[in-house]
Amino acid sequence: MTETTETPTPTRDLTLAMADLQRFGACIVEGALDPEKAAEVRTALYRAAETDRRSGLTQDYAFGRDEAAQNQRIWNLPSHDWVFCELAEHPVAMHFVREVLGWPALLSGMSANIVSGGGQMVLHRDQAYMPPPWSRPLGVNVAWCVDDFTTENGATCYIPGSNHFDGAGSTQTNSGDRVTYSTDLDAMRDRLVPLEAPAGSAVIMEGRLLHTNGVNTDGRTRAGIFSWYTLPVYLPQENWYLSLNPSARQVGSETLQTLLGFRPQVLGRVNGRAGF
Repeated sequence: MTETTETPTPTRDLTLAMADLQRFGACIVEGALDPEKAAEVRTALYRAAETDRRSGLTQDYAFGRDEAAQNQRIWNLPSHDWVFCELAEHPVAMHFVREVLGWPALLSGMSANIVSGGGQMVLHRDQAYMPPPWSRPLGVNVAWCVDDFTTENGATCYIPGSNHFDGAGSTQTNSGDRVTYSTDLDAMRDRLVPLEAPAGSAVIMEGRLLHTNGVNTDGRTRAGIFSWYTLPVYLPQENWYLSLNPSARQVGSETLQTLLGFRPQVLGRVNGRAGF
């Protein structure tokens, strides 16, 4: 597999979507949220964003240079509204988590990014902090399109096929072809392709994929929710034990509590027992 200029198109067929994910490093599941649920999610997210602004809790994500893109990040979404807990274990998300990572898996973090204009974040791979070489995806990012993702409003951009890379160097060899990758955004900008998708879609990206946000040129806000799942051997980005709203711990399903680390099955046992 070499780098390609093709890109996946939205589909409702999870088998086709999985084939796209394996080929391109990303896929788009259209209509993953029905209109009523999509509206509920959007209302809850923009309410959480306003609450953070009023409370002075907005902050830049230093790794991502969000200040350059005029973004607002909203962290720890499961503690803001129960609808985000439902998203964390949504059947579409769980389908790809189980297909890509297996089970059990951890929800490493769940945050939102609201783009309102400006430039781009750094070009990155979500699993870059995991030691290479990578023989497989070690994480999968399920991005929920709260608003339409378009080229004009800064849809996530990626380099198709860049997931076929072990992360140990700057080049990849496939059938004699040598492809050079770099995290220098300026050097790679002409190879970026936007992931355009209607609101209510789920965009799935595997952890080795090179991506960033697009440039918002139309001035309209574009919100996306990013649920980052990993193998259960990695420390999660969010310390759920300290930050999670207790209600999620008390009434969450077995699946949700496994994702949040409260039902350990591999590591983190208590007196040798898998659940507590």
